[in-house]
Amino acid sequence: MHRLARTGGTAGLLRWLAGRAEGWAGLVGPDGTVLHAAARTAGAMVPDVAGLVAEGASALTERGVQAYSVDTGAYTALLFPLGVPSPGVGDPGAPVLAVVTPRPVAAGLATLLADVVLPLSLCLQAETLERKRRRVDLAESRGREAVLHLLMTGQLSIAQQVAGALRPRLPDPVRVCVVECSGGGRDEVARVCVDADGGRSWIVRCPVYARHLILVMPAEAPEPGAVPPDETVAARVGDCVVGVSEPVPLADTATGYRQAFHALAVARELPTRHARFGVSPDSALVVGPAGHRWADELLNPLLTHVPRRAQDPGSQELLATAASWLAFSSHATGHLKVHRNTLAARLRLIGELLGLDLHRLADQAALDLALRVRSTPAPACTPEPARSGSPASGTSRAAGGLDAILVRPAVRDWADQQLAPVLGAEETLRTWVRCEGRIGPAAAELGISVPGARKRLTRLETVLQRSLLRPPSARYDLWLALRSRDLTAAA
Repeated sequence: MHRLARTGGTAGLLRWLAGRAEGWAGLVGPDGTVLHAAARTAGAMVPDVAGLVAEGASALTERGVQAYSVDTGAYTALLFPLGVPSPGVGDPGAPVLAVVTPRPVAAGLATLLADVVLPLSLCLQAETLERKRRRVDLAESRGREAVLHLLMTGQLSIAQQVAGALRPRLPDPVRVCVVECSGGGRDEVARVCVDADGGRSWIVRCPVYARHLILVMPAEAPEPGAVPPDETVAARVGDCVVGVSEPVPLADTATGYRQAFHALAVARELPTRHARFGVSPDSALVVGPAGHRWADELLNPLLTHVPRRAQDPGSQELLATAASWLAFSSHATGHLKVHRNTLAARLRLIGELLGLDLHRLADQAALDLALRVRSTPAPACTPEPARSGSPASGTSRAAGGLDAILVRPAVRDWADQQLAPVLGAEETLRTWVRCEGRIGPAAAELGISVPGARKRLTRLETVLQRSLLRPPSARYDLWLALRSRDLTAAA
């Protein structure tokens, strides 16, 4: 009995009791509602079990006794209330153990049922507490996920208010860390993360990737001799992979996440299973005031959009949808908690408002850059004279409008830095970008198999220190860098 209580819980005990009684065993509410049940064999039925149990439970509640039995011609129902009894009276709200057994009742069965009440009651209480704990954990997890979503969409003040209630308070500046765990190991890795940094990091279970944990960590350097928490996690958990961003302001958490995700792609190929993002300026930092004016002009129809109906998405919701889709592609449904048809409808509306074809990589890159520029403070510098560049065939109006920005010296330097690791060996990268970031068409154009193309791109991830195959992908920055190089070469 006690072994079953430890290993099988309520269900195991009830199955064992049904076998001993050669009938039916279950837990019922005071009104006769069956909460848990087990029969001696699968599909075994006891005639009028519902009537017997309901009658007995009702009588037990009304009379306030510690045991009750109901007899029919062929069966006997034995009922014992669970819970801690008061002198002479059981808990009227407690479930009732009910066993229906053939007549005559086996010798010692009533004593056995009286003995099983305590372990069964403890099992039920433990299972109830565990369900409540899981609900609390789920509520806290959803709250932390909501805070991360607010940070990723730039709603800093609201995120800080919610985080202040959940604890710990959000640090500023931060490093963002993405930990890729094995199977169902996220909970255990989360405990290791808490131990590693004393609970100072904001830990979120990624709503998009089921194996990822996202840590928003304080950016200050550890004390001399201390090991950074991200390195501790990589060392202590043998099958996890860790990618870490540069120090960024809390308001730039979305940038930190992209950096950490790119570092994660590099870390998968390293024996240490740990990598920090390499020093590289964000494209939004080099476009200058002219780039900010271009981004404002492109996004203005979206920023000023007023929905026709109260239930339709407004401008802020559409901006969040665009940012999530650009970052996570089809996985944005999990990030935004919307149906795929809702996501598709919003994307159609965004494309119509902005005059973009969001199926094209050129327009995706333009929109992604505009959103990042909008979330980046404009630099206090004198704008350079704009130089027009003729759009290449196949580029859209939005991508063509970028040309004057992409030929700026700062942007050209940024592009050279992005492409320097693959200089002279750009064929695979250019083909993949030209094929809209799709492996199948790129493999066909290169004359190799799809697995071969995937292997090449995986090697490029290590060389470029960027994620290419999984979103958030560096394909937008790479399109911008290649376009800038082409414009410069054609000038």
